[in-house]
Amino acid sequence: MLAHALPFAISLTFVPIAIMSMMHGGWWILAGIAYAFLVIPLVDQLTGVTKAGLDPRTEEGALFFHRLITWIWVPVQIGLIFATLAVAGSSDHLSGVELAGLGIALGILTGGVGITYAHELMHQTNRFERSLAEILMTSTLYGHFCIEHVYGHHIHVGTPKDPATARYRQSFWHFIPQTIGGSLVSAWRIQRARMMRRDLPVWHASNPFWRYLAACSSYLAAAFFLAGWIGIALFALQAFVAVLLLETINYVEHYGLQRQLLSTGRYERVEPRHSWNASHRLTNYFLINLQRHSDHHKHPQRRYAVLQHYDEGEAPQLPFGYPTMLIMATLPPLWFRIMDPRVEAWHRRHHNAAGGSRHCDQA
Repeated sequence: MLAHALPFAISLTFVPIAIMSMMHGGWWILAGIAYAFLVIPLVDQLTGVTKAGLDPRTEEGALFFHRLITWIWVPVQIGLIFATLAVAGSSDHLSGVELAGLGIALGILTGGVGITYAHELMHQTNRFERSLAEILMTSTLYGHFCIEHVYGHHIHVGTPKDPATARYRQSFWHFIPQTIGGSLVSAWRIQRARMMRRDLPVWHASNPFWRYLAACSSYLAAAFFLAGWIGIALFALQAFVAVLLLETINYVEHYGLQRQLLSTGRYERVEPRHSWNASHRLTNYFLINLQRHSDHHKHPQRRYAVLQHYDEGEAPQLPFGYPTMLIMATLPPLWFRIMDPRVEAWHRRHHNAAGGSRHCDQA
């Protein structure tokens, strides 16, 4: 399976660009940003989509190299973060503007690749991979996502209870404070309920929130040690960009898609139709099939290598890959013009056929 796994290691091509950015600054910093949001989308359009994928019954042992790619990224990301902080603290060849650009470029890396890999790892049942997910998430000061995403979002997706589901006609700029604040509150409530079921108080040492807090504090202390307050600011900037990127992806993945409330008082089961799907070849290599989000929600513990493509009749399709969609999301008039007709068509196909409302609920 090595030959099948190798294309998914393409995210490592960001590493030499990041190193050159630290060493030389200037246009190299913009090169990383252009690579993510210009080169990849253009090549995506040229290479098109692919419906191919491994058999979902592929044994775990055959996926060793696919898993290894996600493991390798953890030391790579931590190394890049601390190398950037060390450069900021010991070198005077970068201006303040270049350092800010370096923080943004690093955040695109830790958010686009790091959080994507953490997402894959946190869905696994073994402690080793879940620990790797926590290392990556706390390096962006967003450790609680490990709780909220698995035990909150995957249960409440497509309902008003999910802060990470964007409502129809809800702009990206209205969604961001909802999902960032709402996810933190949701994660705390989920963990508090879990502790109560074990007859333990929330301040008990087993509460992962304290582990996340300790890890985040350690990162910030190391940033201060390496580069003083500039290090703190740089680390916080990369974390902010990474989280913003994550939540923009959340906005794209479920925009306007709703599960129906049944007569029993429960919501219908999560199906592939409740997530936007995309199978653009290059972006799926970079984001380890994250765009096959419809299958991920149907089978949350399925490894990225065996996620399946769904056609239009089974799941709604995004018109472009994630990099292009993320840019569009920040421009509400353009986003609504492109996406709202697709949402309305989805509602006519699924909700009206089931006797639902003729109109999409608005935020």
